[in-house]
Amino acid sequence: MEIKRDDYLEEIKAVMHNGLVKVITGIRRCGKSYFLFTIFKNYLKSLGVDDAQIVSVQLDDDDFEELRSPKALSKYVKDRILADGRNTYVLIDEIQECKPPKGNGGITFYDVLNSLMKKKGVDIYVTGSNSEMLSEDIATNFRDRGTAIRMWPLSFSEYYGIGGKEKSDAWEDYLVWGGMPLAVLEMRQRAREAYLRGLFDEVYFADIVERYNLKDDTLLGRICDVMASSIGGLTSPNRLANTIMTEMGIKTNSHTVGDYMECFRKSFLFEKAERWNVKGRKYLGSPVKYYAEDTGLRNARLNFRQMERTHLMENVIYCELCRRGYAVDVGVVDTVGKDASGKSVRRTYEIDFVVNSGFRRIYLQSAFNISGEDKMNQELRPLRMTGDFFQKIVVTGGNERPWADENGILHTGVIPFLLDKSIIEA
Repeated sequence: MEIKRDDYLEEIKAVMHNGLVKVITGIRRCGKSYFLFTIFKNYLKSLGVDDAQIVSVQLDDDDFEELRSPKALSKYVKDRILADGRNTYVLIDEIQECKPPKGNGGITFYDVLNSLMKKKGVDIYVTGSNSEMLSEDIATNFRDRGTAIRMWPLSFSEYYGIGGKEKSDAWEDYLVWGGMPLAVLEMRQRAREAYLRGLFDEVYFADIVERYNLKDDTLLGRICDVMASSIGGLTSPNRLANTIMTEMGIKTNSHTVGDYMECFRKSFLFEKAERWNVKGRKYLGSPVKYYAEDTGLRNARLNFRQMERTHLMENVIYCELCRRGYAVDVGVVDTVGKDASGKSVRRTYEIDFVVNSGFRRIYLQSAFNISGEDKMNQELRPLRMTGDFFQKIVVTGGNERPWADENGILHTGVIPFLLDKSIIEA
């Protein structure tokens, strides 16, 4: 079964031959290698590019172990650059595996890529699974000569497109199993569960412990469990440290917990959403919210317990908004009113997501089930209190078609919202 990643293909087509290194980042096993070495390579061949013009290196494959040395990688690629005027396309997978010998200093893979960019007719594409090593440092290490393309697990739209299921059935499955490609393609439920669980111990945790030289993988697992169980809830390193010490009897501190939480973020396991004061127009700092990169991974980590569909839907919406390129915060609206005795009372209301793109802003509430007028008013109240005229959307569970109420607030089911980008882009 072929998995198409058309959005990413269009994104990478737009930056071909721009003189920059194209850096495809994302969590391990989300499909970066398949995209680069199958989808993109097939596209190149459809343009008439032949095999001699493509230099492919997969650094996480033992067959390329000797090329994990920057000097060896540089020589290997430069020896294969064509001298007949045709373009050479360099595709390197898991570039962070290329490291200088310990203690010897010397050149890094950044130096290799910067050197290759100076070669005429060379177009470079690399993948990596570490946001700190790649995305966050592109401007510094590539001297403004890198373009980042963030890849995610399959979106619901991509999942629905290959599953052959009814929309409602696909949605229920997606909440449980998420969009990790190999899990989606695995038809046997037990094998799928085992695969998702195994990714943590065999891939993610092992990678984090090695990369950041961590000493306590037991604590790492406990922090991951607490973060997974509290997606969409306000938290902080101090709160997590107290929970781990009181409920699990493990001695730690907020500084250590904060470092481990940051390791998860840099490895794309969790995403952090800051709180934004809508009227005060400022960030509020700790506590913040964390969302799992993939609901299937989150559920597997908790052995498919705590399957709160309200929180899972909110998680899916957050990831979808980020996947579409929006900057997403958690909204806070402060108001001052009077209580029954006439005394001034300050109240704080939350808007699930403040969605920004350039000069556009959208306020979005995720409400899995609005069972009556009181619940509806509870969801709409923060939107009405923003004091501005930016677009406002309420996303509910199910397949309800979009409609606007008398206040201009758009209501839509989550399934149309995830399948139709025009709902939010109109």
